[in-house]
Amino acid sequence: MRKLSDQEIERRKSLEALKEMGIDPYPPEGWDVRHTSEEIKARFGKGEELGEVSLAGRIMARRIMGKASFVVLQDHRGKIQLYVARDILCPGEDKTLYNEVFKKYLDIGDIIGIRGEVFATRTGETTVRVKELKLLAKSLRPLPIVKVDAEGKVHDAFTDPELRYRQRYVDLIVNPHVREIFIRRAKIIASIRKYFDSRGWLEVETPILQPVYGGASARPFVTHHHALDIDLYLRISNELYLKRLLVGGYEGVYEIGKMFRNEGMDRTHNPEFTLLEMYVAYRDYHWMMEMVEDLLEYVTTQTTGSSTISYGGHTIDFKGPYKRLSMTEAIRQYSGYDIRSMGTEDLEQACRQLGIAPEKGWSRGKYIDELFEATVQPHLIQPTYIMDYPIELTPLAKKHRSEDGLVERFELFVAGKELANAYTELNDPIDQRQRLEEQARQRAAGDEEAMQLDEDFLRALEYGMPPTAGLGIGIDRLTMLLTDQHAIQEVLLFPQMKPEKTQSKSETKDANQH
Repeated sequence: MRKLSDQEIERRKSLEALKEMGIDPYPPEGWDVRHTSEEIKARFGKGEELGEVSLAGRIMARRIMGKASFVVLQDHRGKIQLYVARDILCPGEDKTLYNEVFKKYLDIGDIIGIRGEVFATRTGETTVRVKELKLLAKSLRPLPIVKVDAEGKVHDAFTDPELRYRQRYVDLIVNPHVREIFIRRAKIIASIRKYFDSRGWLEVETPILQPVYGGASARPFVTHHHALDIDLYLRISNELYLKRLLVGGYEGVYEIGKMFRNEGMDRTHNPEFTLLEMYVAYRDYHWMMEMVEDLLEYVTTQTTGSSTISYGGHTIDFKGPYKRLSMTEAIRQYSGYDIRSMGTEDLEQACRQLGIAPEKGWSRGKYIDELFEATVQPHLIQPTYIMDYPIELTPLAKKHRSEDGLVERFELFVAGKELANAYTELNDPIDQRQRLEEQARQRAAGDEEAMQLDEDFLRALEYGMPPTAGLGIGIDRLTMLLTDQHAIQEVLLFPQMKPEKTQSKSETKDANQH
């Protein structure tokens, strides 16, 4: 059993003392919350008479001064000061609630409900004079408290990334700015839905457990269904299911959902991530570029108040039109290589000169993609479309209408990172079968990320899918951009992490930071 710190032992003693006094530390009834800290300060600051206010939250600081005390209460909208006076809280002869419960047995981290009247202190701080107080939940672990010395240096803050990601609940309590990241994330998703719904496109749900995975080049997670005695895969994409719905007659569909790819983890990749995919019939990738510009300007303005954001020291403007470059043109512009005249051996040599170690079986398109990533991508700070990719890289996109060996695909890059991927979708079932069969051959040769042959999807295409434009946007990366965060773990409430080897590090830190 885990060894308790001295402070945890004291808190458990307080818990038992409260029970002996007949006070339930975890009462079943709720609290009539009618106000928030933010609302009280805003309305009182405008001179509004509020009368009695009722709110609830967590004790974040307290200053005991004999017959009166000051408390900092934190709710989901911010912090507010409380004034707790013995004779106001306990107007009769019995002062137990103040002398025993409040002064002796309540701690920082406890959740309380209060009622009272609002006033301004001599320093002008909006404060609630507490007339009623109730313990709603006793905290048995001390919070890490941030201390600032005379020179303004922060000590004992809950800043260790590993601890913050593992104990996000503590992170959200003591680092209020982190809560704002996830509030903005929710607004980003809501604004995307509003934009799509207003255009009549239907939000749908497709299977997460799939008998055949596809729609992207990635290694899947595998599980087993005992009743059917079959292996199933956590989806790496929902593309092939969404296209089936266009075959069925919907004109526009979209889904915002979790995808799962059994791949490495770094500052921009998590094996579980959120992806927006949408498909609109009778459109192509040129139309899609204009729509994406309009969408991102709308989402950015709705969530930040402006189409312009600051990210990593750069000022980035999401107002269109965005710069457009073919992949061939971009590589020539930033590296000097003219890939149109380069064969596979020339491309391999160029990659080696750049320190890229080729792997067995790389196609010409793969060499081009690696060359692009090394020489072009870091320079794409403002929103930029890279268009017209080698056919080998994109088995699900339509062949370019005028350029042999290419497909009608674009990726949107912002701040040196891919944000969106879109195609004029391949709807020729014969061509699609040939490309998926080639993927199957690559898979048989050892490429674990090659796509599987999905016979049901091909059957659907044979019934006829209209000309279609499709789009994927990484919600996590979009959130990173719009919150100026540089690690995907900062925009995931519960990022994937290695199992804890021991709890001693976190437990010790908990105990020592109070």
